[in-house]
Amino acid sequence: FYPKRLTNEDNRTMQKQPAMVLPGAVQMRIKSSQSSTGERLSQTKSMVLPEPDTLQKPVSMSAITQSTVTGGTSLSITLMTVLKGEYLNKAKIAEGGKKLRKNWTSTWVVLCSNQLFFYKESKQEAVANLKPGGKPDGVDLYGAVIEWTTEKSSRKNVIQITTSNGHEFLLQADHFPTISKWHDAIKKAVDSLSSGAGGQSCGRAALHRSNTIELLSRPTCEPTKPKPKETKSEHRRSIMFKLNYSASDSADKNGVKNRLKKFISRRPSMKTLQEKGFIKDRVFGCHMLTLCERERTTVPKFVKLCVEEVEKRGLEADGLYRVSGNLAIIQKLRFLVDQEEELDLGDSQWEDIHVITGALKMFFRELPEPLFPFRFFDLFVEAIKIKEPTQKVQALKKLIHQFPKPNHNTMKLLFHHLRRVLVKSKKNLMSTQGISIVFGPTLMWPEFESGNMEVNMVYQNQMVESILIECVEIFGPEGM
Repeated sequence: FYPKRLTNEDNRTMQKQPAMVLPGAVQMRIKSSQSSTGERLSQTKSMVLPEPDTLQKPVSMSAITQSTVTGGTSLSITLMTVLKGEYLNKAKIAEGGKKLRKNWTSTWVVLCSNQLFFYKESKQEAVANLKPGGKPDGVDLYGAVIEWTTEKSSRKNVIQITTSNGHEFLLQADHFPTISKWHDAIKKAVDSLSSGAGGQSCGRAALHRSNTIELLSRPTCEPTKPKPKETKSEHRRSIMFKLNYSASDSADKNGVKNRLKKFISRRPSMKTLQEKGFIKDRVFGCHMLTLCERERTTVPKFVKLCVEEVEKRGLEADGLYRVSGNLAIIQKLRFLVDQEEELDLGDSQWEDIHVITGALKMFFRELPEPLFPFRFFDLFVEAIKIKEPTQKVQALKKLIHQFPKPNHNTMKLLFHHLRRVLVKSKKNLMSTQGISIVFGPTLMWPEFESGNMEVNMVYQNQMVESILIECVEIFGPEGM
């Protein structure tokens, strides 16, 4: 039996009749030329899958390339199995081990057999808008690590993907079931790649041609090309990254804590550092008794220097002790005093007398315990409430003479100095009330602020004013 030769009329009849298409088949139009008649004929042919079980499953194809050559037709098909496609929030926080600024963007994420692709739009729009030969941003999952994280972002439901070349990505979704589904799928893909199950990629499609139909064989899997060996520098960088960005963050933190504990336990004591001269005792903020014992005196040297310099060239300065000096220069003076360096208050950098008076007030304000000791505060309040002047002075005198010697002698020097300031009140415009307002809160305050601060301030000012007026009666003449 010989098949009948098709004539031109038969071909025209076949063109008018619709071609029979099998279920699940892909219909194609292929143009060919016949050299005998010179007339271009169009034939309808069908591509069908040989296995019926696979016809019900859709196949996603990322690219189909068809080319026509003289004497025949060749067809190449590249298949990509798309497992998932969904909008997620993405942030890239590291590239090659280098930290990047976190910037969240909404991205269409597609998970394939061994890669994770990121599109700006949905899958269909992104594929349609791609230029020929272009590729979306993707992550190679071979050797990657995926884990849940709460430290890299304040958002909830965040997973971190760390690749073998040092890239780090964060993926997040508002709903936990969504991100949990992605976590499980990506982890499964990573595990399959690491165990060798994912080392194969589908990419070969054989096309068999017959007289009336062409059969498309089922895609077969073949091993991927071996990855090129990393250079020494890349290998070293990969190792360093894995050391620095391993999944065992908790172990690293425990190691840091242990090292810190050992360092703190071996740290020398304050006394040892002071004996070796690494840490010097301060003047500002030091307790009055401790400072005087260290200096082997009953009045701090810095207080004496300030009083002498003010009486030498500043008693007639307008607003003495009331006007504030330059705080930056005062702090510079304080630093030099704490370093116990040779200090010359007559130097030009301390030309402003208000810098010296400001430093003296700061010294008294920063005492751990005020010049009037804490335990005497309530007793002084009771004494100042006495209405009879003589009894009030005697009560104040009795309390002051109970002070420790450094407190008593320093107070005696200071109040005699303030008396000399009042002598020049016409020039410096400082009154008894003005001095008491300045030095009341500076020289005394309660250990615990239990009462009304305004009432305490009134008592503080009244006590300083009373002691200043009765200075000779309480402390005796200056030379004694």
